[in-house]
Amino acid sequence: MLTTIVLFYQNLRLADNRSLVFAVERGTVVPVYIFEDTKKITHKPGGASRWWLHESLKDLGSNLQRLGTDLILRRGDALAVIRDLINQTGATTVTWNRRYEPDLTVHDEKLKAALQKDGIEVYVHEGFLLFEPNSIRTGSGTPFKVFTPFSKSCFNAPAPSKPIPAPKQLQGIKGIATDSIDDWKLVPRAAKWPKGLATAWDVSEKAAWRRLHDFLDDAIDGYKENRDRPYMDGTSRLSPYLHFGQMSPHQIWHAVQNRAASGGKNAASIERYLLEVLWREFSWHLLHQFPALPEKPIVSSFEHFPWHDDPNALKAWQQGMTGYPIVDAGMRQLWQTGWMHNRVRMVVASFLIKHLLIDWREGEAWFWDTLVDADLGSNSASWQWVAGCVADAAPFFRIFNPMLQGKKFDPKGEYVKSYVPELARIDAEYIHEPWRAPVDKLRKANITLGSTYPAPIVDHDAARRRALTAYASLKAPNGAKMDAIDIFDQ
Repeated sequence: MLTTIVLFYQNLRLADNRSLVFAVERGTVVPVYIFEDTKKITHKPGGASRWWLHESLKDLGSNLQRLGTDLILRRGDALAVIRDLINQTGATTVTWNRRYEPDLTVHDEKLKAALQKDGIEVYVHEGFLLFEPNSIRTGSGTPFKVFTPFSKSCFNAPAPSKPIPAPKQLQGIKGIATDSIDDWKLVPRAAKWPKGLATAWDVSEKAAWRRLHDFLDDAIDGYKENRDRPYMDGTSRLSPYLHFGQMSPHQIWHAVQNRAASGGKNAASIERYLLEVLWREFSWHLLHQFPALPEKPIVSSFEHFPWHDDPNALKAWQQGMTGYPIVDAGMRQLWQTGWMHNRVRMVVASFLIKHLLIDWREGEAWFWDTLVDADLGSNSASWQWVAGCVADAAPFFRIFNPMLQGKKFDPKGEYVKSYVPELARIDAEYIHEPWRAPVDKLRKANITLGSTYPAPIVDHDAARRRALTAYASLKAPNGAKMDAIDIFDQ
């Protein structure tokens, strides 16, 4: 009977885990998670991600114990840890699911080569993406840079492989030394933060399945319309489970397709949801094509954008104290729950970049630290999309009006009031523009602008003009000046 070491990375699940099933079919399984907090890893997990990792490893460990073995936790250099485990277990094979972050791709290739040089068999399986980065190409054989034709190509490609069931039992080895998860100190020290995350999330493979089925039963029909309404539970909220691999994209894709095939579901909403799944794919394909995506704008002219260094404004944005209710609600939801509604993500990103003229990389870094679904591909691609510096981006001159966005997508202020309690008693007419409320209305609602709730830190109209002027100072790739088209105020 062969012994195989299974390295768990972003596949912290039993079902549809190809490296795990591969090992089970060969014989004895040694499940391992190695925490490499070293300089080799450029994008170390942020605070919220470390909390989720702590909880998900506990869940994975419990699930593996039910199958008859323990999850071995080790901290340190991967090659050294694996060699030590090979000496202890007699393992002849090591397997893992492929990773796609640029530095981790290089790291894993070196690890594979070193192990093979030792005479160890190495098998790397797919599972984090529906389509491998080099499998979806244009008619001329080049990678896609624009989402719509990319998504059409995905829909026309052979269907992603169907998910495979979890093993019912496995043969493990008892008595191998393991670290204590608590000794890794993954949970952030900020006292209120982990408590808020624990209230907001059930971090388990079962919870991921429960969330998916609840979404398909209750929310998928109205997804196309309700996905933009932050006061409603209209989205799947599966992104952190996807990022950590407690659910695979194949499981989601086929569950949605099966529900569509059963009839009685809104086809337009199902397509809209699958497009969101494909946006995640597109982001990772972009990262594969442009490894510097988290740090460097794809549109080179944005390297010279006249960003403002404004620590006070950045702090006000981070703390949800900008004086713009929809922005503040989003930033407080992020801090309290580790997640933010997608429509509001676009609003707060636009506000940071265009109202405050703060470099999009500052926002990307803050999201990286505070999102439980902080995903290197999606996070960096989405920030560049809002900033207008990727090929398929929203143009920079598309400047979201936070008041109009609030009125359109949170008309009664339900979302705002749930995260900005200072405004809980103000009339809906003024919830998105409290500075317009008459003095008696503010007094009745116990609001004193600049005291109980901040006055706007920038004037919207002045900020828009400033942003357009800054944009007009750039040079297009052909050397011409950019057009500052003042038509977008959404």
